[in-house]
Amino acid sequence: MKKIEAVIKPGKLDDVKEALHGIGVQGMTVSEVRGFGRQKGHKEIYRGAEYVVDFQPKLLVEVVVRGDISERVVKAISQAANTGKIGDGKIFVRGLEDVIRIRTGEHGEAAV
Repeated sequence: MKKIEAVIKPGKLDDVKEALHGIGVQGMTVSEVRGFGRQKGHKEIYRGAEYVVDFQPKLLVEVVVRGDISERVVKAISQAANTGKIGDGKIFVRGLEDVIRIRTGEHGEAAV
């Protein structure tokens, strides 16, 4: 099993959700996060004072899938989240030792 974490632009969530649904992914977790990379932020003026806004709003999409479809999931997210501009995000893939469904006690792929 693999856990795929994707940091994406907020405006691309619906595209990513549709792409994942299209390849059979049944669930995901989405969190609002803030961060910076090469974008480095920008300056804003508020009540006459200049402020540097370092952190950009992003979304963290987390998906747990069988290992055999992880490449398809990564490709779907990459294509759906891509705008071709700086700040499109990153995808991280991790191996999972186990998954447990709390309600039933199922383990492994049955719990996904």
